[in-house]
Amino acid sequence: MSEFYETPRSPRDEIDGVVYFPRLCHKVRLHAAGRLHPQYHANLGGGMDLWTCQFFGVDYAELAEHIRAGASDEEALAWTRENGVSREPFQFAWWSSFMRTRGFRDEIAGKLAQRKAESGFADRHDILTFMDYIDADEGRI
Repeated sequence: MSEFYETPRSPRDEIDGVVYFPRLCHKVRLHAAGRLHPQYHANLGGGMDLWTCQFFGVDYAELAEHIRAGASDEEALAWTRENGVSREPFQFAWWSSFMRTRGFRDEIAGKLAQRKAESGFADRHDILTFMDYIDADEGRI
């Protein structure tokens, strides 16, 4: 990746116990600034971005607009909680577990294996989930 582009935050990053949300916010900001590598553009609002918005019951485009307008991660999360579905603490625990284990022996495990092979990670047995894959692909593990 060129020095011009910035790597998004880890999908494991959390804010107020909410996994992945800081990465979503960071990707929106990087894209708006022209610093998000084009390889990420096709999936903006899809995949984990989409799952996060679905969990909260908010529209990705509306959340992204709020972030682009200058909302911090904390402000974006507050907006999401005000405009989305109310969740109990145990639901956040379940959802975080779901997000952390996507790709491990579930319906998208084949997609993870395909991505690993495409990236030269087929022999990396430490990459068990999409979060593992993203962190490896972006040079964190």
